[in-house]
Amino acid sequence: MSRQYLIGAGLLIALVAFPLLSPWSTVILTVALCEGLAALGILVLLRAGQVSFGHGLYFAFSAYVVAFMAAAHLGHEVLLLVPIATAASGLVAALVGLFIVRYRAIFFGMLNLAISMVFFSLLEKLFSITGGADGKRVPRPTLLGMTLERESFEFWMFYITLALAAVAALFVARYLASPGGKALEAIKSNETRLEYLGVSSRKVLYGAYLLSGLLAGLGGAIIALVSGHVTPELAYWIRSGEFVFIAILGGVGGVAGPFLGALMFQIIRGYAAVYAPETWHAVLGIMLLVIIFFAPSGLYGLIAGRKRASGEAAR
Repeated sequence: MSRQYLIGAGLLIALVAFPLLSPWSTVILTVALCEGLAALGILVLLRAGQVSFGHGLYFAFSAYVVAFMAAAHLGHEVLLLVPIATAASGLVAALVGLFIVRYRAIFFGMLNLAISMVFFSLLEKLFSITGGADGKRVPRPTLLGMTLERESFEFWMFYITLALAAVAALFVARYLASPGGKALEAIKSNETRLEYLGVSSRKVLYGAYLLSGLLAGLGGAIIALVSGHVTPELAYWIRSGEFVFIAILGGVGGVAGPFLGALMFQIIRGYAAVYAPETWHAVLGIMLLVIIFFAPSGLYGLIAGRKRASGEAAR
């Protein structure tokens, strides 16, 4: 079994067990998994050498779809709200992607940011529809037709999110190992040669962009249900930047990286907000600099490197 699957399996076992020992941690871990899903979408794009600073758009869009559906009583079931909201964000990604995949490098990143900020502005200005800066409340839905108390709902939502994250990570791992995933890497290394081989780089990147939007939308739909409230902040550029931060922190060498990064991000932010409430953003910035200079492959690279070193020592 490859290091990627071993690290993923170890992380999965730890996450399965931790809430049983510390029930208070379920919400924090669920939020981390949601952010990890969005960062996993960023990882897919980074394999092509592209980075999006606007994936808060898809994160927020699916969250607001959940809020609107719950408010209109069009669906009040978790197993209905999550797939519909995720598909809605995928539809937006499909439309935006038709335009975005024409560009590369800084233009790709900034155009994503611009579109996301337009959506953020609409969420704030259309007060009568979206609730403006106050956002919208999301009533707690049923789960398999059952109305659960808050603690029970949060407990089961964590394990549902964990299962979805595991399936998403496995799918992305298989996708990146497929010919389509290898073509995605070729966009980063030599896009012209890829075109000479008769493979459309735009189509390859479009498929990756669609997958990336779906992953971000899945995370946004779940976070709306768990938090019970959505605000325009979900689409703000800082949120999109956090997804990029998490992807770099965790490392793009394997699909477990974004989830490792999301967990570490929540730990750092939690402690920094308590012990350095005025400068916790600076703490995050310093942490990112440390990773870039001393561990450019991220947390995943550090763990994979240790496993490799242990294996060589054993031989």
